[in-house]
Amino acid sequence: MTEEVTPHDDASPAPGPAFRIVSGEPTDEELAALTVVLLAAASGDEPAAPKRVAGSWADPAHLARVPVRHGIGGWRAGALP
Repeated sequence: MTEEVTPHDDASPAPGPAFRIVSGEPTDEELAALTVVLLAAASGDEPAAPKRVAGSWADPAHLARVPVRHGIGGWRAGALP
């Protein structure tokens, strides 16, 4: 009474080749590499772009003035945080 359902219909035609070699005699390795490249291009999945992190140059703390240091080389010490 129960029928087994198959996912593929036997009457459906098999898909044709993914690509055709027009000239030359590529090796098996070259065909495999070409297949991988074509499948990757056809997948359409693009990797997510890495999140950009602003560098320290965009830090608003650089806008605040540091206190002037007294003594020899104080001007040099006050220039860099």
